[in-house]
Amino acid sequence: MRGKAIMIQGTGTNTGKSMLVAGLARAFANRGLQVRPFKPQNMSNNAAVTPDGGEIGRAQALQALAARVPPHVDMNPILLKPQTSTGAQVIIQGQVAGTQEAREFGRNRDALMPRVLESFERMRAEADLVLVEGAGSPAETNLRARDIANMGFARAADVPVILAGDIDRGGVIAQIVGTKTVLEPADNAMIAGFAVNKFRGDVTLFDEGRDDIAARTGWPCLGVVPWFDGAGKLPAEDVMDLPARAASGGRGLKVVVPRLPRISNFDDLDPLAAEPGIELCIAGPGNPLPLDADVILLTGSKATLADLAALRAEGWDQDILSHVRYGGQVLGLCGGYQILGRQISDPGGIEGPPASAPGLGLLDVETVLVPVKELALREGVSTGDNIPLTGYEIHMGRTTGPDCARGWLDFGKGPEGAVSADGLVRGCYQHGIFSSDAFRASWMKGFGQQSQASYAAGVEETLDALATHLEQCMDLDLLWRLAR
Repeated sequence: MRGKAIMIQGTGTNTGKSMLVAGLARAFANRGLQVRPFKPQNMSNNAAVTPDGGEIGRAQALQALAARVPPHVDMNPILLKPQTSTGAQVIIQGQVAGTQEAREFGRNRDALMPRVLESFERMRAEADLVLVEGAGSPAETNLRARDIANMGFARAADVPVILAGDIDRGGVIAQIVGTKTVLEPADNAMIAGFAVNKFRGDVTLFDEGRDDIAARTGWPCLGVVPWFDGAGKLPAEDVMDLPARAASGGRGLKVVVPRLPRISNFDDLDPLAAEPGIELCIAGPGNPLPLDADVILLTGSKATLADLAALRAEGWDQDILSHVRYGGQVLGLCGGYQILGRQISDPGGIEGPPASAPGLGLLDVETVLVPVKELALREGVSTGDNIPLTGYEIHMGRTTGPDCARGWLDFGKGPEGAVSADGLVRGCYQHGIFSSDAFRASWMKGFGQQSQASYAAGVEETLDALATHLEQCMDLDLLWRLAR
């Protein structure tokens, strides 16, 4: 079996490529096809742990869910996780391969492309259709010689391309026609059609614009996609999407999240944002943490010591300490857990030059960063009330100390996590615990709020609605014929 494939590339970043692939995956799965998502190279600190023991971009995990298949490391063979402004941790086929500066990574195309194609062929061998997602834009001509994410991959794997433009940001005719203008002829030959995404209002008002693009490019239009209101109910890949998605409305349980520079695995916030009884507030740089917070939540971090320094530079450390002094609660997940302790040490230079720094001291624990990354899916219970939950670990640290004796989760290896002596501060390495409806409901009940959402069911309903949306506005039969 060697399935067909087609690639969705965008005229720029955030054109909705990930959402289009997810919706198409569910639509073609609904037609009875075996579908696999694939992204040659992704750059994101929002990662998912796969059952085969690796990590991929969170968007590809959502696309796998849309296709009704388990996520696999071959769905995103190259994952870059930024740690500094110019360097990133490099994940190859699910496993850490080291840390590289951007310039050094760009020289590795010849070494990386064979791994990308290897993963792609494995996906193709088990699918009727592979939906490939590009990254950024193929019009970044300065990157073309080293590209493995867009036309470099499309030509190497002989996969036709649908170019998606974003009309919401304006200039979509120039986006699409301009892309054709700057691409070399062999790259242009890979483009089989175009789509216009995120249209607001009466789509017939763009008929002339659609026809103008087709006339100028010679490409058929596969559809003008209206704005999908349910997009905010799907997990976000980009932390910059969080403020627009986080307003639940009303005054319920107020959860405040400092948006640190290297925030990672912030999918922990999605189930909270879906709850009508939770007011999720993302605090950006330059703003104090709100005084009326019920809970301050510190999320994961790709560079914990750097984020700790950023937290102090914003004065948020004093806001958090004051919050606890007045009886407020604090929860730290993964990197946030480490920040809450007495000390963080990186003797091996895992996240940068070897260094150590005192944490906030709200938990009597210490963390040492180690080179072995813990990657695992977990099933367990919360101690005390024995409520079932699932989660995942994705970290490179070991945390120990007296407060670990009050572990509040149990995944079959004894109590995990830590709780302060006064019970106001707790932390753990487990991500994803709020996705478990029963656990989230119990946690909210402790603040006098009732859960009103079934998170997983809500995501499934949204994926079905997205598939129906694309069936109505895109020519999926043409897309199938164009795939090869």
